Amino acid sequence: MKRTGSAVWQGNLKEGKGSLSTQSGALKEQPYGFNTRFEDQPGTNPEELIGAAHAGCFSMALAKMLGDAGLTPERLETQAEVSLEKQGEGFAITAVDLTLRARVPGATPERFDEIANQAKEGCPVSKLLNARINLKATLEG
Repeated sequence: MKRTGSAVWQGNLKEGKGSLSTQSGALKEQPYGFNTRFEDQPGTNPEELIGAAHAGCFSMALAKMLGDAGLTPERLETQAEVSLEKQGEGFAITAVDLTLRARVPGATPERFDEIANQAKEGCPVSKLLNARINLKATLEG
């Protein structure tokens, strides 16, 4: 299976503008630029898209692993905070902090933590990233 995303950029770094699109059409010429990435202006940026992809991938991996253990989640809510830091002359994504709130009937806290950590390590996006990945998982009653 292969999926595609694309970008178009015009101009220099600071004043230039770009757009991002996905094969599915979920993003179609979504604007992005220096100001949306480094200055908190409205619009998207690569780091938040990586965060959404990681949160989604992790949640699906966890749902599968819970199912394999005979557990069915009612709700998995995951936030991924992506850290972009200056390194030398450039930047690097250095960490992703996953925060999970979950309702999983029948799961013990110990078994839930074990499976959640396996999902953190095993999800394809986690394997892709060359960054520290932290997980704070909360099993709700």
